[in-house]
Amino acid sequence: MFAVVILTFVAAFLTSLSLFLGLTAAKDSPSSELKRRLRLMERDKTWNNLPSDLRMEIVRETPPLERLMARIPLLGKTEALLDKSGLKIKPAMFQLLVLASSTTAFAVVFIMRRDMLLSAMIAILFLILPYPVLISMIHHRRDRFTEQLPDALTMLARSLRAGHAFSASLELVGKELPNPAGELFKIAFEQQRLGLPATETLINMTERIESVDLRFFVLAISINADIGGNLAEILDKLAQTIRERLKIRRQVKVYTAQGRMSGYLLAILPVVTFIALEMLMPGYEDVLIKEKTGQYLLMGAIVWQILGFLFIRKIINIRI
Repeated sequence: MFAVVILTFVAAFLTSLSLFLGLTAAKDSPSSELKRRLRLMERDKTWNNLPSDLRMEIVRETPPLERLMARIPLLGKTEALLDKSGLKIKPAMFQLLVLASSTTAFAVVFIMRRDMLLSAMIAILFLILPYPVLISMIHHRRDRFTEQLPDALTMLARSLRAGHAFSASLELVGKELPNPAGELFKIAFEQQRLGLPATETLINMTERIESVDLRFFVLAISINADIGGNLAEILDKLAQTIRERLKIRRQVKVYTAQGRMSGYLLAILPVVTFIALEMLMPGYEDVLIKEKTGQYLLMGAIVWQILGFLFIRKIINIRI
């Protein structure tokens, strides 16, 4: 009973601390966004040419908790993942929310079932689940950006034909298009205003979102900057090519819809069935959990389940 009280107290404390950090982040000044991007640059190995005094100032401005978490390889990548997903949340608060949800789930399940193993499994699930969700958000944001990119290129081409400079065209796209494309083009325009070359600002954009079509656009701009040519016509043709690729990709998604649904059902159904039987019929699965032979069978089933899901994904993952 004492352990339950301690766990409940820890869960309530972590949840309160996460809410406090969330309210504090909502009141941050606009300079906090600049500091966050500078911290990302300081941790990126491609920015080794940063002056030492600027690097020391960035480290000094970083909160101690975030500095401690950045030293852990897995947790240190959280800020980059959050930046790519578009979530406006600090990595320390995100990790505290994950820890608070895991501790709360452990306490609730243990109070209801008095089963340490089941509680630990649920806690580990809540501890791991946010990261696949975050990766899924990154992929969803990338797909939305790819859908918006042809319109952005067409708008750039029309602006160039109207006689505007390339920087002014970037500003127009940043103002007219919704996020994520509008936000990324706006950042590129602001970086260009600060003195960075146009090609470098676009290369920085590819580091904030992973898109093959965006890399085609950056390559076209780089080649045009070196050899010249009709940039508006190049952008129009590139936009048409991307639209055709998106059309084929949608057709492939329709053809592979049944395979994707089968893979998801086959992956989720055993887990849901196992948890439901444990909660509805306590002790029914004790042979699998407590006996050594049952544990071997359970681990083998988990491994084969994961391999089967990966094989199904490999079959239906058709690259365009």
